[in-house]
Amino acid sequence: MTHTPWTLPGLHLDDITLPVPLDHSDPASPRLEVFARIVSAPGGEHLPFLVYLQGGPGAEAPRPLDASSPGWLARALREHRVVMLDQRGTGRSTPVGLDAPLPAGAVDGASTLREATPAQQAAYLTHFRADAIARDAELLREHLGVATWSLLGQSFGGFTALRYLSAHADSVDKALFTGGLPTLGPGMDAVYTTTWHGMIARSEQHWSRFPADRDRMRRLADLAADGRLRLADGQRVGVERLRRLGHLLGASQGAERLHYLLDLHPAAPAFAHDLAAALPFSGRNPLYAVIHESCWADGTATHWAGDRTMPQAVHEDPTLLAGEHIHRDLFAEDPELAPWAEAADLLAAHHWPPLYDEESLRAADVPGAAAVYFDDAYVPREYSLATADLLSGVTPWVTSEYEHNGLRASGERVLDHLLDLATGRRAA
Repeated sequence: MTHTPWTLPGLHLDDITLPVPLDHSDPASPRLEVFARIVSAPGGEHLPFLVYLQGGPGAEAPRPLDASSPGWLARALREHRVVMLDQRGTGRSTPVGLDAPLPAGAVDGASTLREATPAQQAAYLTHFRADAIARDAELLREHLGVATWSLLGQSFGGFTALRYLSAHADSVDKALFTGGLPTLGPGMDAVYTTTWHGMIARSEQHWSRFPADRDRMRRLADLAADGRLRLADGQRVGVERLRRLGHLLGASQGAERLHYLLDLHPAAPAFAHDLAAALPFSGRNPLYAVIHESCWADGTATHWAGDRTMPQAVHEDPTLLAGEHIHRDLFAEDPELAPWAEAADLLAAHHWPPLYDEESLRAADVPGAAAVYFDDAYVPREYSLATADLLSGVTPWVTSEYEHNGLRASGERVLDHLLDLATGRRAA
């Protein structure tokens, strides 16, 4: 393990690399490296820890530039040292990639995942869910020599924080959730059905606000269906990949971003480049696509839930957009994701073990607060509130002021409100 201290304007940082087992159930398992960056304000080096759990899955923690980046950081640093954890497979932790070196002994006969069979790839990737991430964090806490710390989970990071409470509640001072309280049990089909109908409503709202955009989207879909919609590097964009532009509608100012994209001429270089930047799934973070649905799989197989639950109206109308709905065709259309297609199929059939224990969550006497966004495109309100009912110490805050990215978009406001709720400085 290593520690490397350094500084940024107004910040002290300590970079930590820690070896952890690939499989926490096997003491002899090959070792991954997990990276974390501890961020503190000058004079705050002895404040309690707040662990930031990033959304995704498959994305690294934010990289601070100063005390105001990300926008919630300065508020957190007034009371905490912030642990920016690169979840396994991301950032400076041992990465997941076709050509990234594998830990010694992780896959028989292969030094990279490109050399592995699809079955070996899938077996390796079963170790990159929230349960393993929470256990990695526990090993980091033990390494730092602290008895307890607090959690801040954004989106998928909230799923990870809930797993943490289910398995390691005694290690948690307080738990904060932002758009990240999942449903428990095997009800993921109902969640995906709800999010599909939510995206239909968001699509219609967008076309009502920007009427000309619908015809532009329809023309793009015609090009996509004919194989004539291309990115700047020549990649073909099919109808289902194009439909995923709807993920923009789940974030603050996303409708405006979508409008400005559709306002460009489809033959313009600017459109080809901006379309590539706006599409949600890519080879940069392959875990985001390959194991995305597994984050909802609490003791069940996914069987391509986002694909199966797509309403017939969406099948028939390419102007009804998708959010974070994984579709088989994405792996055929995107050459960076295509090498993962067989492993993704195997993972869709994999029976994932339970993530949460309801009795443990009911018994977890941990204070906290949860921002539940009234019209969240990705984590529906009704399921979040049902889960919040299990957490006696966690106060839900239902708000229509922000979208799913409220923690980032609000500056300090969302985190400030949650900290006040969790500590009793503000009533629910």
